[in-house]
Amino acid sequence: MIGPKIIQLFVLQSVFLVLGFCLETDTISFGLYIKDPDTIISRGQVFKLGFFTPDNTTNRYLGVFYTVSEKTVIWVANRDKPLNDTSGTVSISDDGNLVLRNGNNEIVWSTNATTSPMNNTSLQIQDTGNLSLRETATGNKIWDSFSVPSDVFMPTMRIVDNINTDKKVVVSAWKNGSDPEVGRFTAGLEALNIPQIFTWNNGRPYWRSGPWNGQILIGVQDMYSPYLDGFTVVNDPPGTFYFTAPEGKFLMKITLNSSGSLVQTLWDDQTKNWDITWLAPQNECDIYGTCGSFGNCNAQGSPICSCLRGFEPTNRDEWERGNWTSGCQRKKQLQCGQGGGDGFLRLPFMKVPDFAEQFPSGQEVECRRACLSNCSCIAYAHDPNIGCMFWRETLIDVQQFAGVGVDFYIRLAASELDNHKDKKLIIIIPVVVGFVSVSALVIIAWCWMVKAKDKRIFEAGQTFSSDSNAIVLKDESERVNIEELPLYTFETLANATDQFNETNLLGKGGFGPVYKGNLANGKEIAVKRLSAASGQGVEEFMNEVIVISKLQHRNLVRLLGCCVEKEEKMLIYEYMPNKSLDVCLFDPTHPSQKVLDWKKRFSIIEGIGRGLMYLHKDSRLRIIHRDLKPSNVLLDEDWDPKISDFGMARIFGGNQDHGNTARVVGTYGYMAPEYAMEGRFSEKSDVYSFGVLMLEIAWKLWSEDNGLAFADEAIASPDFQGEIVRCIHIALLCVQEFPKDRPTIQTVLSMLSREIVDLPAPEQPVFAEKWNGTNMGSTQPMSQVGFSTNELTVTMLDGR
Repeated sequence: MIGPKIIQLFVLQSVFLVLGFCLETDTISFGLYIKDPDTIISRGQVFKLGFFTPDNTTNRYLGVFYTVSEKTVIWVANRDKPLNDTSGTVSISDDGNLVLRNGNNEIVWSTNATTSPMNNTSLQIQDTGNLSLRETATGNKIWDSFSVPSDVFMPTMRIVDNINTDKKVVVSAWKNGSDPEVGRFTAGLEALNIPQIFTWNNGRPYWRSGPWNGQILIGVQDMYSPYLDGFTVVNDPPGTFYFTAPEGKFLMKITLNSSGSLVQTLWDDQTKNWDITWLAPQNECDIYGTCGSFGNCNAQGSPICSCLRGFEPTNRDEWERGNWTSGCQRKKQLQCGQGGGDGFLRLPFMKVPDFAEQFPSGQEVECRRACLSNCSCIAYAHDPNIGCMFWRETLIDVQQFAGVGVDFYIRLAASELDNHKDKKLIIIIPVVVGFVSVSALVIIAWCWMVKAKDKRIFEAGQTFSSDSNAIVLKDESERVNIEELPLYTFETLANATDQFNETNLLGKGGFGPVYKGNLANGKEIAVKRLSAASGQGVEEFMNEVIVISKLQHRNLVRLLGCCVEKEEKMLIYEYMPNKSLDVCLFDPTHPSQKVLDWKKRFSIIEGIGRGLMYLHKDSRLRIIHRDLKPSNVLLDEDWDPKISDFGMARIFGGNQDHGNTARVVGTYGYMAPEYAMEGRFSEKSDVYSFGVLMLEIAWKLWSEDNGLAFADEAIASPDFQGEIVRCIHIALLCVQEFPKDRPTIQTVLSMLSREIVDLPAPEQPVFAEKWNGTNMGSTQPMSQVGFSTNELTVTMLDGR
């Protein structure tokens, strides 16, 4: 007769065979094995090692997958040797390797890395997703899975290119969604000359990131400012380059899928899904060499391919049929050393070609001189962090970007440049005549539309007097109606600012310089002029115009008009005599240091809160500012605050509570952690910035019950101690790490007005440990007006 305990053991064993059993360990050592469907789990319960079956197949594989999403596999052992049943077991073999055996005890897969005794090694699954095989006695690493990745790039993983040995560590796509066998596509680092990330299709280039300049990959539009993810390229030891990203608080991965796309995703714990934040290639122009040699690809063009200036199709028939692979050829040969000389044509906002050669130099003029003196140099470009880049034989994989990219200079015969100028004159004369005629008709039509009180529509580039009262701007692709917004002429603004004289310079920001101006009628204005060096363009200009023209609130800066004339783009605001909050708080020479008492400061805090409340709840648009900081809060003659700079703002739908972006914008120190690290933003992101704006102090004093020590000496009066400490308390609630723990802006205002009396205790803010001056970095001199330690604005430009 079978005893009850034997029956219980039999039942439990049957359950484990069906459901799988997670062993209470993260390590496989000698004498311990896992049998399908058992798993081991990392110490922090982030990853599991076990068996899985892809969709649309019955094959079994050994792999590493997330505990929160067990269908998301990041590494596969037996990619090309699937098991056809559930008899697989994993253990340490006699020679110390980790091995996978089938039901016949045959080795299907092995780490194949060591000859250590079997009782001297162990394998651990780590919270990074890495499998590490080590000698038990010494702890020395023998093998790890990150050195032989599958199709997923993970934080802390190293994608390696050893230029001394030609050995690479690459990720390789699955054959298809149901088969982990190595497919056609691989992705890795190409470090010869200037490091770049490549995707290859059966060994041929398929996509290219452009050169690494020490901060960004300059051929990736979405990365056109330092990424906060912390991607980096390291050369250590010399000749061994690797691309890596640090481990963060959020689950992030970059997958090379079976169709050749690199897809970055972040885990959304609320929806239990992976959100796509970036992918490449994004369009046909991102495919390597779409337009052939000396061809230029513009995703907004029709057709997308054209020959670079000075070149013509090699095979015109093929070109006209849409087959551009044969590329282009030079129209006129270069005249190097033959009297006539050569010159350079500047092409702005470009993805530079492949095969760049680096020559470290601090000045662009040196690049031009060096290229011109070398007859084999056919083009050059300059990046402040790379120096000079030269090209010798061919120009392949050139792309026109929208508002970002570097200036690219092509070498042409001088006669080619002269002819080009002559042709421009021939074209300009009839265009001017036509423009005058069209302008007259437009003015007549405009007058008629004003009388009819219809919507007024004009094209960008037309100029109107400073008292015009309607405009519609038009970029390259779409027309936008903007009511009751004057369009100023360039001449009007130049005269108002004394030809943009330095004496009228109010400051400089990410958009460009801001000048004080006086119109002919005596009205004072502030003119924000787009700088070509800012990397910003029509999109952000339009974003600010569209957003702020639809908003009206006493705590939002008032947009008076704009100027769009030729390449000039300017915004005209009401002038704020007391400058920005940044200056008032941090400039010891500013008179506000004596005037800005606690009552004024508290009024400013409330005013900023009311402005945010309007943006988030009360306006006809739901708007997330995304760059709230003291330099973007202006003060009028009565010290009333006005929130400004809406170039980075996002408009939300009525039922939308958060958004994701791979294009992180804003300023180090003021960004909420979830936004800086994973690109997720919401109203709570602005609340975090509002908290830092209120605070900008250390956690230590608060935790020592010395809250008043936070306050400026000028306002640290015992009469206001309770109110000051209460504001500090509220600010600390705003900067808590997780959005769900932060109050909404309406709750903040209720706390400030004491409608809510009792305040919960704040957790330690994340920036108290991590977001300090040593971790911020900087890519530009502190030229803008302002003295806050949180100084660096990060801007990503594409596709809001």
